Amino acid sequence: MTKLLAQPNRTQPRVNRGATPVSAHAATALSADGVNNTWLHMLPLLPYGYAALEPAIDRQSLKLHHSVHHKAYVKQLNQALLEYPALQRKSAQWLLLNLELIPTEIRQKIKNSAGGHVNHSLFWQAMSPQLSDHATGGVDPTGQLADAIAREFSSLDFFKTLFTNTAVSVFGSGWVWLVRTQEDDGRLELITTEGHDNPMAQGYYPLLLCDVWEHAYYLQYKNSRREYLEQWWHVVNWREVERRYAEAKHRAAALPQVSKAPKLLTQLWRHAA
Repeated sequence: MTKLLAQPNRTQPRVNRGATPVSAHAATALSADGVNNTWLHMLPLLPYGYAALEPAIDRQSLKLHHSVHHKAYVKQLNQALLEYPALQRKSAQWLLLNLELIPTEIRQKIKNSAGGHVNHSLFWQAMSPQLSDHATGGVDPTGQLADAIAREFSSLDFFKTLFTNTAVSVFGSGWVWLVRTQEDDGRLELITTEGHDNPMAQGYYPLLLCDVWEHAYYLQYKNSRREYLEQWWHVVNWREVERRYAEAKHRAAALPQVSKAPKLLTQLWRHAA
């Protein structure tokens, strides 16, 4: 991963590029084919309706994103595992963080499909219907998370600008993340990943993520990724980000060093068994 920027207060905020795989064996919802097999990975139900994020994300875009694109990753993951019963009860996180144990003939399929499943499962939880007047940008982060953002990025506005600019600069398809490190007293960093890689493979705790694949915004915003990002801030679920930050702080002392973390990281999120 390459450091792109540094920090206004103590150097500048770190922005890293590249990273990799997390989890989601979801227990509530639909299998990709509506089949109720106990081992199948499931498409998680959204915690809100398809129209609930309007006007930031319209109903048609969200429905397509969830019921077609995310569903396809779940289906591909289940299909890849059909001939491998020993792997069928492993969580998507386990599969991603133990890719060296996956047979080579399905390794890339598992990486792609489990990554898509995991990242989208986290993404849905990181959004919620706007909680205040749209013009104000919704409810801002509070407490320790707000303090950490101010400490690392000088201000919330500067952080949003940096996050947005970083997302716009991602070449092709990928994700942009706010993560918490294990070293340096748990600093916050910005990470970009290609495809459906997830920074947990590098030992980071993902706190906030945004999908910058074109399927996330093209129906509504065409090729204007920046406009999509600017509107997306109105539906960021800061309460969920605060929860993840608190969980990361609580568990950080018990985690091993980054080099060993991928095998031992504790599951952080709901709906990801």
